[in-house]
Amino acid sequence: MFDTLSDRLAATFKNLRGKGRLSEADIDATAREIRIALLEADVALPVVRAFIKQVKERSLGAEVSQALNPAQQVIKIVNEELIGILGGQTRRLRFAKNPPTVIMLAGLQGAGKTTLAGKLGRWLKAQGHAPLLVACDLQRPNAVNQLAVVAERAGVAVYAPQPGNGVGDPVQVAKDSIEYARTKQYDVVVVDTAGRLGIDAELMQQAADIRDAVNPDETLFVVDAMIGQDAVVTAQAFLDGVGFDGVVLSKLDGDARGGAALSVAQVTGKQIMFASNGEKLDDFDAFHPDRMASRILGMGDVLSLIEKAEQTFSRQEAEEMAAKLARGPKEFTLDDFLAQMEQVRKMGSISKLLGMLPGMGQMKEQINNLDERDVDRVAAIIKSMTPGERADPTIIKGSRRARIARGSGVSVSEVSGLVERFFEARKMMSRMAQGGGIPGMPGMPGMPGAAARKKKPVKQAKGKRRSGNPMKRKAEEQAAAERRAAGGAFGAPDGGGQFELPKEFKDLLPPQ
Repeated sequence: MFDTLSDRLAATFKNLRGKGRLSEADIDATAREIRIALLEADVALPVVRAFIKQVKERSLGAEVSQALNPAQQVIKIVNEELIGILGGQTRRLRFAKNPPTVIMLAGLQGAGKTTLAGKLGRWLKAQGHAPLLVACDLQRPNAVNQLAVVAERAGVAVYAPQPGNGVGDPVQVAKDSIEYARTKQYDVVVVDTAGRLGIDAELMQQAADIRDAVNPDETLFVVDAMIGQDAVVTAQAFLDGVGFDGVVLSKLDGDARGGAALSVAQVTGKQIMFASNGEKLDDFDAFHPDRMASRILGMGDVLSLIEKAEQTFSRQEAEEMAAKLARGPKEFTLDDFLAQMEQVRKMGSISKLLGMLPGMGQMKEQINNLDERDVDRVAAIIKSMTPGERADPTIIKGSRRARIARGSGVSVSEVSGLVERFFEARKMMSRMAQGGGIPGMPGMPGMPGAAARKKKPVKQAKGKRRSGNPMKRKAEEQAAAERRAAGGAFGAPDGGGQFELPKEFKDLLPPQ
């Protein structure tokens, strides 16, 4: 969603690099480019004005003028101000002292509240809670059935006593769900409310009645991140009519300009708490302003990548794999390779994972063109092998490769390529596990094995050394000059005479 904004900001900062000092004209030009980039991203005008004012004031101050690298200091200022308009610190859910904690979802129809209820329920379950989804959207056709399906997929419970489709009292359902949750030992209740195509009095009144009936600990406003400036208007109307404690951004993976995400927190004064960035139930996480600002500026999001890895890989499995690699490359088999690949797939889309790495903004086109099915093809090739071939890929020769290719529906060259790449990867992983560093990068500072490969001391050339005493050195140079004046290079007089070899050379000659 922020690709266009990221590209514009990257181009702007590129013009600053290489300048030892930044003039006022440089800062004005940079501020103008940032302003255009934000307006093109559909960020609200008051937010843009406040942002540019802060960036210019700080950029013209001492922190930039006295910096060793002014360009990096300006980028640091923009990063900090971006974090500020995105909400500053990460906002956590407030849980009730006496369960159940009640979370009410509000927003327009089509914002994705029902799907988001399932995602939130799944996220809460992963955090160790026992959530209950409550179907209070009784107007929209099949909304109750949709919530039941989403809850089943998320592996959480649902409370839906009314069939919906215009039948039932949503306020009564919400009120009864609290007692039901206490009886069944659910510690979090997520109330899915009805929406409208636009703001109207009936929508506001029903949302207010449900709020009064359940007295929620958190009221979350769900906003479609793709609707641009309307998101800010709608958020302000809900804030005035019903009130809410935090914002949830849905459809953050869309190709819209993303101005809503950069505007809603600043305009309403309510922080963004969660973000949904895909169709799958696990495409959902807490919103971190500092990490989002880092992504927008093309610096990646390594912390989120580490968290995903920690959720997917167990410490015991990682230690066992490291020990196996340390014992030698032959210990790592194609079965291990397949297991590692499937674990990575559990972390989510390969393209999204690569996008979290710093500097990957320059490879955006290649990442977007990445075919996720390539991983499935590799898995099919490995699964078409016998247990013996997976344990010892060196036995995979011509006839075996042809059989594997037929079994996995690929060409023989693809099987050969996979086997060769596996051997290279195994060699590199084993070397890294044993502290040898990355092949092709010997002695890289900070890399494993760099300390082991110390430079050999350089032997000084033999010969007469010059004195460190200036007076003595001057006397030696004067004496050498007199010898050169009296004789040739090897002590022979200029006017002729017998050529005299140095003693070192004489010792090499046969005795006369």
